[in-house]
Amino acid sequence: MHYDPRLRNHNLRHDPLTALVVPRPIGWISTISPAGVVNLAPYSFFNAVAANPPFVMFASAGRKHSQRNAEASGEFVTNLTVWDLREEMNITSADVGEEVSEPELAKLAMAPSVAVKPPRVARTPVAFECKYLKTVDLPGPDGKPHPFSIVIGEVVSIFIDDAAIVDGRVDLSAARPIARLGYLDEYAVVDTVFRMKRPG
Repeated sequence: MHYDPRLRNHNLRHDPLTALVVPRPIGWISTISPAGVVNLAPYSFFNAVAANPPFVMFASAGRKHSQRNAEASGEFVTNLTVWDLREEMNITSADVGEEVSEPELAKLAMAPSVAVKPPRVARTPVAFECKYLKTVDLPGPDGKPHPFSIVIGEVVSIFIDDAAIVDGRVDLSAARPIARLGYLDEYAVVDTVFRMKRPG
């Protein structure tokens, strides 16, 4: 089949777009509100977008707490979501008021960051501490505002759990990172690694 995503003329019960870009890593974004509340929320429109220096991005549908806090404070942390934290990650996806701290809601211990004020999830094996760079607003159809915008941050410090370093390489297979699949309740787990030599 072919369809025009602007018209959504796919004749399926659910929009297939997110089922076609899989698996999507989950950026578990921690920020601090202007009132000092620690916010934590998962974003499946997330990825690393550059190296040397590294940058990461997450895209928010509407100006949610994570985006507003990152813009206001100039900082955020991206935490890796893993199998053992899947239930807590799911709890932090709840739509709650800005006065509610999602780590407290999920009974998650947080640990201090090194270079930024927002803390990281204490049990995450990887965290990127970021300085907010910019927000990119996306154009909507017919010139109307798009609900999504892209938040970009420069990674200024990286935490790696020593247990994830094996023979001088990062090995996250034991931690089993999780990722989003196509629909609201579908996830994947990364626990198998294979290698191929690139040509040339």
